[in-house]
Amino acid sequence: MGVSFVRTIIVFVLLIVSIRIMGKRQLGELEPLELVVAVLISNLAAQPLQDTGTPLIYGVVPVLTLLACQLVISAVSVRFPRFRRVVSGKPSILIDNGVIVQREMKKCRLSVDELYVELRINGVTDISQVKHAILETDGTLSVLPYSKFSPATPEQLNISAPDNGLPVSVILEGRVMRENMRLLGKDDKWLESQLRKHGVHSPREVYLLSVDGSGNIFYAKKEGMA
Repeated sequence: MGVSFVRTIIVFVLLIVSIRIMGKRQLGELEPLELVVAVLISNLAAQPLQDTGTPLIYGVVPVLTLLACQLVISAVSVRFPRFRRVVSGKPSILIDNGVIVQREMKKCRLSVDELYVELRINGVTDISQVKHAILETDGTLSVLPYSKFSPATPEQLNISAPDNGLPVSVILEGRVMRENMRLLGKDDKWLESQLRKHGVHSPREVYLLSVDGSGNIFYAKKEGMA
């Protein structure tokens, strides 16, 4: 039992480190190369866990080898775009200037119903509003509507819009984030005044309290608190 526990912890840490090294993009949509590496790593890592008689090194070495191959191929792909197209393919234009490119639809084995589903996911219900739709190499669909159907920006409306910046959490699930308070230049007196303003007596009653760059405050009380 103890051996299985230790082997599991080692493999778990190895996989976490591998995913971190492979990059944040691995956590999103996977391209063909990344999908192959992810599937192989999961299978190789499972073997020494299922059979304790198999030396752990037999699982560790293949995982590290795949990781090295993926990093090398990624580096080469960045340096040589043509090589990247060979490994990952290239985006397919499914709608070009409002016209469905049926040749590309067949090539991608995508039906019209599936295209409609992807458009709805992108918030588009009328295909006539779409100027370009591009199927990316990771399987996602980029939709570019005609300008007249695009949401108006403050610049187009000739109005000024404040840049509020990213909100910073001051209280998170009842815990005061002291480091964030220092970044914001806030002290305990300010925090106490905010708690009184929202009718609470302790940070433990607060689910979230955050402040953005313009000083706007978002407050959410913990559910079930009187």
